[in-house]
Amino acid sequence: MAFRDMPFRYLRGAWVCAALISAAVLSACVLPPKEAPHPIQLDKAQVGLTGVAVEPAADGWWSSFEDPQLDQLIRAGLKDNPTLAQAQTRVADALARTESAQSGLLPSAKLGASVTYLRAPENYFFPPPLAGHSFWLGQAGPTLSWDLDFWGKQADAVHRAQALTQSAGLDVENARLMLGVTIVQAYVELYRENALAEIAERSEKQRQDIVNITRRRVSAGVDTQLELRQAEGQLPQAMVAREQARAAADLAVHQLATLTGQGAEAYAAIRPPALNIDAALPVPSALPINLLARRPDVLSARLNIEAADAQRLADKAAFYPDVSLTALAGIGAFGLNNLVQWSARGYGGGPLISLPLFDGGRLRAQYKSSEAQLDAAVDGYNDTVLRAVQQTADQITRIDALARERTEQQQTLEANEAAYKLAEERYRAGLASYLSVLNAETQVLAARQAMVDIIASQAVARVTLLQALGGSFDATHTSDPVLTRVVP
Repeated sequence: MAFRDMPFRYLRGAWVCAALISAAVLSACVLPPKEAPHPIQLDKAQVGLTGVAVEPAADGWWSSFEDPQLDQLIRAGLKDNPTLAQAQTRVADALARTESAQSGLLPSAKLGASVTYLRAPENYFFPPPLAGHSFWLGQAGPTLSWDLDFWGKQADAVHRAQALTQSAGLDVENARLMLGVTIVQAYVELYRENALAEIAERSEKQRQDIVNITRRRVSAGVDTQLELRQAEGQLPQAMVAREQARAAADLAVHQLATLTGQGAEAYAAIRPPALNIDAALPVPSALPINLLARRPDVLSARLNIEAADAQRLADKAAFYPDVSLTALAGIGAFGLNNLVQWSARGYGGGPLISLPLFDGGRLRAQYKSSEAQLDAAVDGYNDTVLRAVQQTADQITRIDALARERTEQQQTLEANEAAYKLAEERYRAGLASYLSVLNAETQVLAARQAMVDIIASQAVARVTLLQALGGSFDATHTSDPVLTRVVP
């Protein structure tokens, strides 16, 4: 009797039987463990964010330094940097995984065919004339199946994949931000070392002049060998400072080439910077209240929590019965010649319910693992938040301290320059030796060196603070519902 000819009472009896069997086995199925308490996520009030909210920096904020070479290097870095390319590849992989997870919510169909040569046993499964004979068994046709996802396991898998995809996209934004900041920092370092090299060269020249003057004074009997040895001992120090500055400048060039995806062939093309080193950048004086919403790494960490929680829910749903619908149609016959006959056609369909009874503790272990991963995600988020607050607070403090240092160093520089001018005037009036002029110039060069360090450090601190505030990243302009949900 074909399935299409089966009386309804048999179908109803089958459903009742399936329901009774399901009720019986549900009482003996594997049950999920109780949910353990999880760490608490830190919020802006708990970490002391009370300052005025900040707006994203303008795109291309580095152009404030007014150096076309810097603009060119950053454009090249955003285009060719291998680290950024790797982050973008991870987004593509996450998108593919999201599509794979979404496919689990849709029906699936496949076409199959098989041919088996068998000898039928002599029992009631194969009545005469098939019993005890050998023949070919052929089957062909499509099969349609659809997981109804009663407990949301597939939906949780999709949610997890979407969260991980958005997290990977935020990682790209964070990589872009860090890349731009790192290039600017390396460029400022190149500016610093070039300026220090120029000061060291001037220092070396004036110390060589001191040695020459001292030798003449020794020959004239004015100074002794002690003064000459002291003057000669200062010259190598200036040479060392010059070489150190040149080597540091070369290292900065090497770093810039690597950051922009170039090799040694680009070293000679990178010229000394022409920075507006005091360029103004939009930086606050206190921890902004919207700091956590401004940083892509913090939002990425929140999405990792969502992904871990979705995985936990999916692993919990694995303890419950899977319910799916299956339908099939095709042809089947004993003997290959009978496959082409109209009577070989057939079709059928019905529900399929399955649930775990004994799995050796595998499902419980998976669930415990997902809970541990959720705890790790929350701890990772809290660590990211605390580091974000510390990085921002550190740079605000550093900027304030450097501003005071610059004021004090400016006073020192002006005093040394005044002393140098006075020594030069006394020398021209014949009231002092030229050695006193050179000594005064040494103090001026040292003060200028310290000033270069402070000015460059100020620029680096402003850029680092801009990074801590999220740069030009703006999560509020996205239409992604997953990302919108995690913006604090």
